[in-house]
Amino acid sequence: MKITLLTGKIFKIENSTDLPLKAISSSRYRRLSLRIDQKEHKAIVNIPPNCSINRVLDFIEKNRCWIETHLLLLPEIRNFAEGDKISFFGEPLIIRHYPYLKSGVICENGELKVSGDKTFLSRRVRDFIYRQTQKKMTLISQQKAQKIDCKINKVTIKDTKSRWGSCSTLNNINYNWRIALAPVEVIDYLAAHEVAHLKHLDHSHEFWNCVNNLTPFAHTGRRWLQKNGRLLYAYK
Repeated sequence: MKITLLTGKIFKIENSTDLPLKAISSSRYRRLSLRIDQKEHKAIVNIPPNCSINRVLDFIEKNRCWIETHLLLLPEIRNFAEGDKISFFGEPLIIRHYPYLKSGVICENGELKVSGDKTFLSRRVRDFIYRQTQKKMTLISQQKAQKIDCKINKVTIKDTKSRWGSCSTLNNINYNWRIALAPVEVIDYLAAHEVAHLKHLDHSHEFWNCVNNLTPFAHTGRRWLQKNGRLLYAYK
């Protein structure tokens, strides 16, 4: 097993099991801790300052069972492929490869038609989702922002590791591109959640009242993401 710190140091453990790990050393950490990175399919070890190598390795070994169990619970990494059925903003689509199509990627008659070399099909689908999600989430967000007399500076689509959305003090809203694959009720909830942060940066009672005024799906949308969100993270 090899563990690479941000400092560039590599520690080796002679062991028959190779765990996918990434160790992060920072003065912000007060204790050794573990978490699972769904996007990278790795266990992340947070290391506080002045922590010895032996202590880190002992901590990992003591938590080996926990790491292996939680990594096994992650869905298998998926690429978009010919014949895949996906939901795109609530519309069921089948991915089809049309190598001689001249228009790149088009959505037509229940199909997502992808041109070019099949090797690049997954990347082309993902790029298409990025572009369309930018347009659709901008529109949805602006419509909700108007209801509470707020203005959005910019909407950006990102490939975040665990967050579905965020809103900054500069009124910039970010969304995870995978939200496009969720049911429309979930998309509506997420947009309402981030737009409500334009007015309330916390998660106070007033914030949740605002969310509920912007969508009827606050409870069901939130629960769906908590229960099923990790499945969407299978897509790379």
